Amino acid sequence: HLEGNRFMLGEPNGEKSDRVAALAEAMRAGGLKAPVRKKIRDDIWFKLLGNATFNPISVLTGATLEQMGSHAGVRAVIKTLMSEAEQVALRLGVQFPMSLDKRIDGAVAVGAHRTSMLQDYERGKELELDALVVAVKEIADLLGIKTPTIDRILHTVTEKISKNN
Repeated sequence: HLEGNRFMLGEPNGEKSDRVAALAEAMRAGGLKAPVRKKIRDDIWFKLLGNATFNPISVLTGATLEQMGSHAGVRAVIKTLMSEAEQVALRLGVQFPMSLDKRIDGAVAVGAHRTSMLQDYERGKELELDALVVAVKEIADLLGIKTPTIDRILHTVTEKISKNN
């Protein structure tokens, strides 16, 4: 899910199967946008690139997407995190439609949005660290890719959570 009422669909192997076509048609009949994508994994990793980086940083800073991407120091950390995650994705054959700077600029353009992880943190809810950050780290470990910045941010967020519990 990227925004509003748009939900990209696809099969992991890129096939336009009967089941994905039927689901897309049912969603369209319900008033939703449901494009069927050939490279859904690329789309998932594109979304994950933002979630795995902006979300944990927002917990540490309390900042919006616009604030994080507009602050030179925070932006540099986010770009480093994205670069580490990008290396994992590229090794898996994922292709991204834009540069990391443009990806960050896209998030900044969203404006004063507080990430879902920051909202969960402020409400005392469990954070989606495993799905959004730990998964990237574990895949990197399996591929032998070093992720020192991801490791440090994950450790720092985990410490912050444990101190507040």
